[in-house]
Amino acid sequence: MDELNELPEKRLKQLANMPLIESRITLSKDGKYVIHKTTITDIKPMSYYEKVFENPNVSEDATEIAS
Repeated sequence: MDELNELPEKRLKQLANMPLIESRITLSKDGKYVIHKTTITDIKPMSYYEKVFENPNVSEDATEIAS
């Protein structure tokens, strides 16, 4: 973790704004399959999404996700 202390402050801010990506690999109960699950967590203010959904080029499918 000493490597993070060597990064410039601007780069640390960029890293803090990036999505969090978590990856889990497990074996199925019967042992026949490997399950690889990836979760992407991205936090943005509501004002960002409100502007996205106000855009007339956004499909109806995208607005259904928000509701």
